[in-house]
Amino acid sequence: MANVLDEETGPVREEGREINVIAKQIPVKVGVGSKIFEVILWCLGIIPGLIFLIVKIKAAQYLRQLEQKLQHDASQIDNYLEQRVVILSNLAKLVDKAVKLDADTFTAIAEARSGLHSTNGNDMNATSAKIDSVRWNIRRTFENYPDLRSHGEISDAIQQNSYLQKEITAAREQYNDTVNTWNREIQIWPAKMMVAAKQGYTTRIPFIASREIKEQATEVFF
Repeated sequence: MANVLDEETGPVREEGREINVIAKQIPVKVGVGSKIFEVILWCLGIIPGLIFLIVKIKAAQYLRQLEQKLQHDASQIDNYLEQRVVILSNLAKLVDKAVKLDADTFTAIAEARSGLHSTNGNDMNATSAKIDSVRWNIRRTFENYPDLRSHGEISDAIQQNSYLQKEITAAREQYNDTVNTWNREIQIWPAKMMVAAKQGYTTRIPFIASREIKEQATEVFF
């Protein structure tokens, strides 16, 4: 039997394709069959019904704990983002002393600070985008004034920012792993899926890179 997906004969999209995260929360739903399944268990006897009830209680407990882990992972990202806002704020002030920095940079810093410590995934991405915008503005200034990098305090701030970016990336990977676990677990039938549907749970949206980051990824750095 021939391969269903054959890389030799195509179809092949030579121009490539950009990958984007779909920012959509999908609610968990169960059909009538799930209710019938539960009724049948009780009809078979009190023991099967009680066993499944215990399973559902444990499933509900597990999902609540997983939701708390999501909160913890999101908080870790916020902590690193807050540190990065402070570093970039100090860096912007140092650069502004040397050369006049775009006023939009300080506006973006203020907006980023106001958006910190949000438990909403969309707000977290918006805050991250504002921070990326700050870094983008400072980077453009460095392109116009490359000698600024030789200043000791500015150089130290750049190194701290680079370190924090690595920590943020690691924290985002951890958050995405937990989101993936959540999205998978709430779809496991019968107990977890039935609990998720009753509680009104939805899938979670993983981290989404900002437009500035995607634009920079296509540039030539060296």
